[in-house]
Amino acid sequence: MTENDPHGQGPDAQEKPENSAGNEYTAPNPWSAQGAHSEQPQHNPYATPGQQYYQQYQPAGTAVYPQQHPGQGQQRGQGAGKLVAGVAVLALLVGGGAGAVGGYLASDGATPTASSLEAPQPARQTGNAPAGSVEAVAQKVSPSVVQLQVAGRGGQANGGSGFVIDGNGYILTNNHVVENAANGGGQIQVVFQDGRKAPATVVGRDPSSDVAVVKAEGVSGLTPVELGRSDDLKVGQGVVAIGSPFELSGTVTSGIVSALHRPVRAGGDQGSQATVMDAVQTDAAINPGNSGGPLANMSGQIIGINSAIYSPPSSGQSQGGNVGIGFAIPIDQARRTADEIIKTGQATQTFIGATVTDAPEGGAAIREITQGSPAEQAGLKAGDVVTKIDERVVDSSDALVAAIRTKAPGEKVKLTLASGNVLEVTLGGQPVPTN
Repeated sequence: MTENDPHGQGPDAQEKPENSAGNEYTAPNPWSAQGAHSEQPQHNPYATPGQQYYQQYQPAGTAVYPQQHPGQGQQRGQGAGKLVAGVAVLALLVGGGAGAVGGYLASDGATPTASSLEAPQPARQTGNAPAGSVEAVAQKVSPSVVQLQVAGRGGQANGGSGFVIDGNGYILTNNHVVENAANGGGQIQVVFQDGRKAPATVVGRDPSSDVAVVKAEGVSGLTPVELGRSDDLKVGQGVVAIGSPFELSGTVTSGIVSALHRPVRAGGDQGSQATVMDAVQTDAAINPGNSGGPLANMSGQIIGINSAIYSPPSSGQSQGGNVGIGFAIPIDQARRTADEIIKTGQATQTFIGATVTDAPEGGAAIREITQGSPAEQAGLKAGDVVTKIDERVVDSSDALVAAIRTKAPGEKVKLTLASGNVLEVTLGGQPVPTN
């Protein structure tokens, strides 16, 4: 892997040693879920709720009635002729202002005013939700979304969301949702949309990508979600998030894809295996408890796992509510990791075998090369500065780490150096430690 030791990261930045397995470690980052009192912005999957908003009402308008004009036909003499002429004029006035005069007469008690409470109810909605609507996505995906209730050692409790990926009970979620139970021998309970509950066990997890798979016991016939793809997402396309924010299960929010390939360090174990996501950014409301839940496209296909939110620093608080900036793990990466976990019980982490740090001029600077690693075999040397991986610009060490972790072991990538040289690297893979 790579070790990130960014320059100019503030007083919390410090160098971490490389482990014996050649993992690429990372140093604290101002985008981390840690450091609540830092003046730098954070990504924190555990944030406090936002403020409540109140509806404002505007006064209704005022009706204006037409003025009555003097009668006509005064030359016709007295008596009935005068009366008939006056009636004719009145009829003309009523014809010219029927709506207003009618309203005036009704308010005078001549005609009863209709009441909204007395009006019949409209017919029930019986048609299908329009294809491509938020309603249609919610109807398709919600039955497969679950709430996870987690109790760790010593009664420490937390929770999150997940979604069914196999009819026999396999559920995809975040590592940080279930790690307390995995590390402390705790318990996990799955709550399904129909109210059923079942105990679950951790099948496997990957702290470096914040992905985990759990299996609900004693259930069958579940409806799995339809997985989409994240390599063809477009900024601006509509998305829907479903989960259990603040234990409000089945909550549906919507928004758009705000950005792609956002390097985000958040969630998961904050030790040697720091989580660095190549995140999908969205403005769909995501709050604590949404973690592990699905982010779907408008066809109801899952394109990401909601994992973290941007949390501005606030005085005296370590958590923040939704501010319209949330992050999801791309489903292409999560799908590969989940498949490995189900088949082998363990995930494989992609690596190049070098420690990196932020280069002052931009890019990822190579600090050390592990002997026999893919980096050494490709000809990378300490002091090289990587500015691109394939066609993607690398402007920081986290950007390089995130991009590499989205690839599968054995894939070939081209690294462009600041010197202009281009090197081809065959990526390696190694089991991910979970403790």
